[in-house]
Amino acid sequence: MSQNIQNIATSFESLINSVGKLSIDEKFKLWKILDEQLSQIEEELWSKDPSFQTEIREAREAYLKGDFVTIDEYIKKVQK
Repeated sequence: MSQNIQNIATSFESLINSVGKLSIDEKFKLWKILDEQLSQIEEELWSKDPSFQTEIREAREAYLKGDFVTIDEYIKKVQK
């Protein structure tokens, strides 16, 4: 098992080195791809988390009741 961990670490290190050699455009493309994949993973994890589902449900109910503050209202309140 230690060998597997070492192989993964070596592969990850190689990946990091390779990313360092990418152009700025390629790095932004990679960033976009990783962001999309991570967002998808987060959604899958959150959809399985009962406490998160409760938070979403409560937030939607508050929104429908008009029980929320817009970002502009919040900024004005904080700046006072």
